[in-house]
Amino acid sequence: MWVGEARAQLCQTAPFASLAQMPPVPEQLSRTIETLYRSESGRVLATLVRLLGDLDLAEEAMHEAFAAALAAWPHTGIPHKPLHWLMSTARFKAIDRMRHRARLDVGSKISLCSVEARAPAHPVDGLEACR
Repeated sequence: MWVGEARAQLCQTAPFASLAQMPPVPEQLSRTIETLYRSESGRVLATLVRLLGDLDLAEEAMHEAFAAALAAWPHTGIPHKPLHWLMSTARFKAIDRMRHRARLDVGSKISLCSVEARAPAHPVDGLEACR
């Protein structure tokens, strides 16, 4: 089945490794998510690219939203407006990813500043001091 194959591929990547521990999705729900993916993923992706301005981030967020649907919908049922649920979930996943990147950027800038602060003003002088 297509959703099973997609799930297996997703489980190979780090952000989706938790899908490997998920129990199997009921057949009808699998077909519904597969149909939604085939019919609406282009619209979801286009909307996310327009909102985010970043194709890679939009693709990651869209796939994470479909993975979240695979995880949540067996327990909560299919939402009344699944496309809206997917769009909202993808948007929040993208925001989370952007916040995470911003924290990493700030952290790397801080560590770069601390390395620069410890470096000697004149590299030749620094080499002399090491001898």
